[in-house]
Amino acid sequence: MTAMKKRASPPTLWLGLQLILWLSVLACTLALIGIGSRSPSPAALVEVPFSGTPKIAFLFLARSNLPLDFLWHAFFQNAEEDKYSIYIHSEPSFVFDRTTTRSPFFFGRQLQNSIKVVWGEATMIEAERLLIAAALNDPASRRFALISDSCVPLYNFSYIYNYVMSSSKSFVDSFLDKREGRYNPKMFPTIPKDRWRKGSQWTILVRKHAQIVVADTVVFPEFRRFCKRRIEPVLGGKQNHKEAAQKEHNCIPDEHYLQTLLSMSQLEDELERRTLTYASWNQSIDAQDKSNWHPKKFEFADASPQHITEIRIVDRKQMQLLACDGHARVLEGYFNKKRTLPVGK
Repeated sequence: MTAMKKRASPPTLWLGLQLILWLSVLACTLALIGIGSRSPSPAALVEVPFSGTPKIAFLFLARSNLPLDFLWHAFFQNAEEDKYSIYIHSEPSFVFDRTTTRSPFFFGRQLQNSIKVVWGEATMIEAERLLIAAALNDPASRRFALISDSCVPLYNFSYIYNYVMSSSKSFVDSFLDKREGRYNPKMFPTIPKDRWRKGSQWTILVRKHAQIVVADTVVFPEFRRFCKRRIEPVLGGKQNHKEAAQKEHNCIPDEHYLQTLLSMSQLEDELERRTLTYASWNQSIDAQDKSNWHPKKFEFADASPQHITEIRIVDRKQMQLLACDGHARVLEGYFNKKRTLPVGK
């Protein structure tokens, strides 16, 4: 009788272990479902009260180095250290030191988790999210300014700081463009068409909106799947390949992501609905001309104090604090000659 009891023990123990295992798997599955179903709702983000000097986090998106680093050096040289921070997303393994930049303000400012970015792909907005996430680690970061490596400041630091901090809203160029067909119906119902927005990539966010960008687990995956730049057919290629390429959906993620995310989060009343970054877009007659997809290149003759003054005073309601060029090296030649900021207060 005792021997029979001993033989019955192993199956009982095995059943108990199986039950525990299945319950653990079920609990983990339910937890994952709960995490995946979270939307980027403002109510889910609780801001910790902050007292101190607020900072502007300057978030540079760079291909490799910063061609206009000497100009930014002059900009930051006259700034109070407790009012700004610098973060750079560059190509993986690129390090900002004495051999790669002329300004010590950029030493070691690169992200350690940078990714390979391809224009017209979701990697661009992924890099933006990485920059914002890094800056959020500093509680003093209250504004988050996305800046191209080809941008230059049009005013000194104190003017830009006071202007940005004077508004409680984010500066996000956001509008509904009924003429363009970049919305992919495959995004529905996660992203409804009436929430689809377009605008400039270069934004300045308040901390609340920056947190929403980083916490997003709903909109970004849809962009990664369904918002992709169409690969243009090679000249001289086969006709059937050209026809197939024309049928592909064409979408530029960085011109839609932030705007659509904030629209879906019911936060458009908290936006200035304009950008503070000036860019002159090349208006090509040919809609498929690739030069129409990028800001116009400023030639040497364009980079003059007169032109910069014209940009600054276009419209007080449409203030421009930064200017971006389609090719930073063109501006570099002019400013290198001057070696100083071409602007006053």
